[in-house]
Amino acid sequence: MDTAEIQKILDTEGDVAADYLEELLEIADLDGDIDIFTEGDRAHVSIVTDSDVLVGRDGEVLSALQELARLAVMTETGKRSRLMLDVAGFREKRRAELQGLATEAIVEVKETGEPARLSAMNAFERKVVHDVVAAAGLVSESEGQEPNRYVVIRKAD
Repeated sequence: MDTAEIQKILDTEGDVAADYLEELLEIADLDGDIDIFTEGDRAHVSIVTDSDVLVGRDGEVLSALQELARLAVMTETGKRSRLMLDVAGFREKRRAELQGLATEAIVEVKETGEPARLSAMNAFERKVVHDVVAAAGLVSESEGQEPNRYVVIRKAD
């Protein structure tokens, strides 16, 4: 599949998810603007709003909405989606926090040589940490069972 075909698929995913979320906002009588973009191999949809109602505690409502949007895409296209949803900038703020946390843990591992175990995180959060760790030349792996999976950071062998 060439780049143009992949882009077309991602654009379709974003459009389907945006339509679904716009309907949801209308039904729930909530304000918000929808932004769609692609980054890498994922469609991204953001609900721009001042309200955190659709974020929920620790992003729980946001995660559920993301799964619903992915189901809407799968229903429409017949293919599983890796769509990423953000509401009120929650994921971007959380990404910045996690990058800082990972950087602190990396410094600790480099100084002590001992592995660092981070607190439990969802898949999105673990992916952010894994990316920062890999860029720093260390290794990381997820351990534990959902919902208590966490990242362990080690020096490369």
